Amino acid sequence: MIGRLSGTLLNKQPPLLLLDVHGVGYEVEAPMSTFFRLPAVGEAVVLHTHLVVREDAQLLFGFATLAEKGLFRDLIRISGVGPKVALAVLSGISVEDYWGVVRAGESGRLVKIPGIGKKTAERLVLEMRDKAGVGEVALPGAPAAPVGALAEARSALASLGYKPAEVQRLTDAVYKDGMSTEAIIQEALKRALR
Repeated sequence: MIGRLSGTLLNKQPPLLLLDVHGVGYEVEAPMSTFFRLPAVGEAVVLHTHLVVREDAQLLFGFATLAEKGLFRDLIRISGVGPKVALAVLSGISVEDYWGVVRAGESGRLVKIPGIGKKTAERLVLEMRDKAGVGEVALPGAPAAPVGALAEARSALASLGYKPAEVQRLTDAVYKDGMSTEAIIQEALKRALR
């Protein structure tokens, strides 16, 4: 895996840039947040990289900061989010603002990013809540969930295409103290099919 490149910037035309590392030219795709931090052509640059290997291509993505690279990796782990969508997110919002959106549950802000639809934005917010430090919000009188069971069930239902409000309604209706993730999902799906 190529994790970091240090060399001379030869060309930059968003989203591609060309970096010379000891005579080898690396084509790297980068988000606009990285482009804004690049030096002038001909100057030294260091990029944190992520290599994606597919059947038809090997793609190298570069980032100005480790935080950008980390968020990129988190994003591409989400079902339906590939490198192009992850680059679009990083090009449209800063890492700090992204985590703020996730903590606040403001998927509407992500829809404004080109290439991000409502369903994808909702999935990004829902599936990244745990990484953003957002715990489950207990409703008054609601039983406490076993650590992660309710959150995991909600994430699984969202990945199946259910909207966040529907996920909340279904899980609230079926959850009983001590239920496993699998039990919550099974009961929620039975309820959804009624």
